[in-house]
Amino acid sequence: MTAQDTRRDPTAVLSASAFWRAAVARSDGWRAARLLLAALLWLPSATTLAQFEVSGYARVLDGDTLDLQGVRIRLFGIDAPESAQSCTRPSGQAWACGRAAREALERKLGKRQLTCERRDVDNYGRLVAVCRQGREDINGWLAAEGWVVAYRQYSEDYVDEEAAARRARLNLWDGSFEQPADYRRRGRQEAERPAATQSAPGSNCRIKGNISRDGERIYHLPGAEFYAQTRIDPAAGERLFCTEQEARAAGWRRARR
Repeated sequence: MTAQDTRRDPTAVLSASAFWRAAVARSDGWRAARLLLAALLWLPSATTLAQFEVSGYARVLDGDTLDLQGVRIRLFGIDAPESAQSCTRPSGQAWACGRAAREALERKLGKRQLTCERRDVDNYGRLVAVCRQGREDINGWLAAEGWVVAYRQYSEDYVDEEAAARRARLNLWDGSFEQPADYRRRGRQEAERPAATQSAPGSNCRIKGNISRDGERIYHLPGAEFYAQTRIDPAAGERLFCTEQEARAAGWRRARR
């Protein structure tokens, strides 16, 4: 396979990485050195990787993250509300905007193939990409429909789409919401606080809001079957609630056991 071929084959990069690890593991002098050199020569150039594309059927993880043929994709230039995040309607009612953004993306993609073009790789090892169905830019569609904000920290490509959605009061813009980056930052800060300060003795906020592997938000009451073993991770959007009414208004459901 040539370097050019790797543009559309992400397994090529993974295979080269495995080849590298094999060489290091052998560690038998000259033989290891030759294997390492071969791996370096075989890897595609940085220029080629910058143009890397991957195509296939996507599984939606949240409003701006996909799994595409085993490759984790973070959509470039936009930021969606987190799966556990709630927004507020003009009436003051909370609604599960993070879940709604994910479901809107699922409906949009349907069962049609997607092609994603690499722009970067983030700190979590995800491919940061612009994804398209045919000629339609999915990142731009999400911004134009008001399901995401333009991620100005990294790009201004979708500022115009965001502005149009804001003027039309579409979805997130029909009411108020916390910027996703601020929501994540607050979660990290809460996670760094000592556990004792998160639920002080005598506090009535003891209902545990947990997020399942499937992204479902479930709250556990004291005395419930899985209450004691449930751990809350604020950085992941999990939280404590003071009342069941508060939990339900934020889009959580009661645990069945």
